[in-house]
Amino acid sequence: MAKENLNDLQAFVAVARARSFTRAAAHLGLSRSALSHAMTALENRLGVRLLARTTRSVSTTEAGARLLDAVAPRLDEIELELGSLSELRDKPAGTVRITAHDHAITTALWPRLLPLMQEYPDIRIELSVDYAFTDIAAHRFDAGVRVGDRVDKDMIAVRIAPELRMAVAASPAYLTGKPLPVTPHDLTAHRCINLRLPTHGGLYAWDFEKGGKAVSVRVDGQAIFNNTYLMLQAAVDGLGFAYVPLDLMQPYVDSGQLVTVLSDWWPAFPGYHLYYANRRNISPALALVVDALRLR
Repeated sequence: MAKENLNDLQAFVAVARARSFTRAAAHLGLSRSALSHAMTALENRLGVRLLARTTRSVSTTEAGARLLDAVAPRLDEIELELGSLSELRDKPAGTVRITAHDHAITTALWPRLLPLMQEYPDIRIELSVDYAFTDIAAHRFDAGVRVGDRVDKDMIAVRIAPELRMAVAASPAYLTGKPLPVTPHDLTAHRCINLRLPTHGGLYAWDFEKGGKAVSVRVDGQAIFNNTYLMLQAAVDGLGFAYVPLDLMQPYVDSGQLVTVLSDWWPAFPGYHLYYANRRNISPALALVVDALRLR
């Protein structure tokens, strides 16, 4: 197969997985127009339409879906085997791409990956902040992080952090002259700082638990973010209650900038887990990352 044909097939897989010429072009380091021309040329050579294009989205046709199913796994295998060649080097090398929540990156990943990168200067780590349970195969990530170990059967989950406890707090300035909430439902009478979820764009409902009883409360307020750290800052600035991981909030509680409430209702969740594809072989760089992150 000619080199340019292989490149076009790789580009087709990127577009089909991303469902977007813009995102695929950014991933491949190409311009959107160059990528579009390459796909048109590929379709012309094959004599069949592979992609259905609209102004808002891109999807595969029946022929495109068939080509994707046939080609994508083989290209992944080639990439994996090429990465495995680093075993022949004196030191492991390669890039490991991980998608994770910003809190997970700050508390669980970066503190353990930094020493690894210092020890192995030929290993590159790319960390992408995302609050969704990302399809790592479709988005070309080597691994992802989520709370808990429930993953698809073709994935492996490795625990990388202890139990995660959520907490609720507001600033003393906000609480002045206001009654403290006694039950989670009392929060509906207060201003709260919401988290916008990436999936379907909904707002995250605050979960609580006490004595085996689970309660979910939808709160309201002036500020909405898609970032935990900004939610915490908004609480410190007096915009209402924030619902964030306790370890993130604790320094502000210790300094008196935040006052906690409903501590007997705070829920605990399984710790962060790293998940990656269940393959016979993984790259040496990813193997080192998994070992460095594994909770001991």
